[in-house]
Amino acid sequence: MNLVAYLFVQGERTGAAEAVLARDSEWAAPLLWRSEWRNVLGGYMRSGALTIEDAIAYVSAAEALFRGREHLIEGERVMELVARSAFSAYDCECVALAEALAVPLVTSDRRILKAFPEWSVAPESLA
Repeated sequence: MNLVAYLFVQGERTGAAEAVLARDSEWAAPLLWRSEWRNVLGGYMRSGALTIEDAIAYVSAAEALFRGREHLIEGERVMELVARSAFSAYDCECVALAEALAVPLVTSDRRILKAFPEWSVAPESLA
């Protein structure tokens, strides 16, 4: 969800997120992305960085971005990835989706980049 946050919440990494979107606008996500995104926005609201109006607008915009490209991930594969790593099932769902779609998982999480180099790429490398 970091890349989505970088795209919508203006900051130093917004440009890289916009470049990734310009290069490929067909972003996909596991179904759980909605809850994760709402949680991220809640954190911004609690810190005073976003108003409720901004958060609601970002929820709608992100839902439009992913419309038609939300996927239910096979539980067996997620658990296999969890077993071979130190990552949460949430993180492994993203890796499993990238693997299933044969596309890179674009992430700023250095640990994921190191653990799953065959399925992950940093946004800066795509900008």
